[in-house]
Amino acid sequence: MPKNHQDLPIKFASVFDGLPGISHGFFGRGGGVSSGKYSSLNTGRGSDDNPAHVAENRKRVSGAMGTNSAHLLSNHQIHSAKVVVVEKSWAAGAVPKADAMVTRLPGIALSALSADCSPVLFADVGAGVIGAAHAGWRGALAGVTDETITAMVSLGAKRKNIKAAIGPCLSAKHFEVGPEFVGEFISENLGNAKFFRKGQKNIKSQKNIKDDRSYFDIKAYLLQKLARAGVKDAVVLPDCTYAAPDEYFSYRYNCHHDIGDYGRNISVIMINQGL
Repeated sequence: MPKNHQDLPIKFASVFDGLPGISHGFFGRGGGVSSGKYSSLNTGRGSDDNPAHVAENRKRVSGAMGTNSAHLLSNHQIHSAKVVVVEKSWAAGAVPKADAMVTRLPGIALSALSADCSPVLFADVGAGVIGAAHAGWRGALAGVTDETITAMVSLGAKRKNIKAAIGPCLSAKHFEVGPEFVGEFISENLGNAKFFRKGQKNIKSQKNIKDDRSYFDIKAYLLQKLARAGVKDAVVLPDCTYAAPDEYFSYRYNCHHDIGDYGRNISVIMINQGL
């Protein structure tokens, strides 16, 4: 298990406490070498940050996990439900377009990058199968967590034995959406209305006053998704990326403050070597 230390803060999920042979961690923006808007642990190769800084940051994360940079895997995330079964490491220039990964290989650190979207980590210790998913609202609605669980089952996991943790992401207080967004979720299931609350009037200008804003609780929505997929043991970290801009990268916070590009937080899970 990675350990917190002063230079590289890490959050952990209680659902994985004491699990033999599994390491995991939810990393924020502290402890890296990037500067400016990317300060400091930006792990996103898709950002406009200095690639050498991103590489060093990923090296630090992999070291904290007990592996090396070549074994810290990230997808080219596309807000889909596509899952990759990892059978070997891939080079930085051969990253698959997908939003989740599963594996049975020890020493391979699966990651989800995020900057408001929900990272979800999975483990079935008995089967020796792990997974990591990036669940933005589009991917969540499309079923990326369902597909991750299905892929884990294909490797020998049992739904009832899978544990899952939803990491730092945008909280309901700051997840403002319009009526079209709400409509897509209601179309999936009328019961999804409970994940939205009406917001206050949002004054865009003197001539344009909107009162159709709602606030979406993606954490609760994902918990329901996991439960309906057969996962009996799942937790949510309380951290909100928007509300803690000094601790986490937040796409929405940067947009609201005209900051421009943004860094990525990384959430990682790994089966330890030698098992």
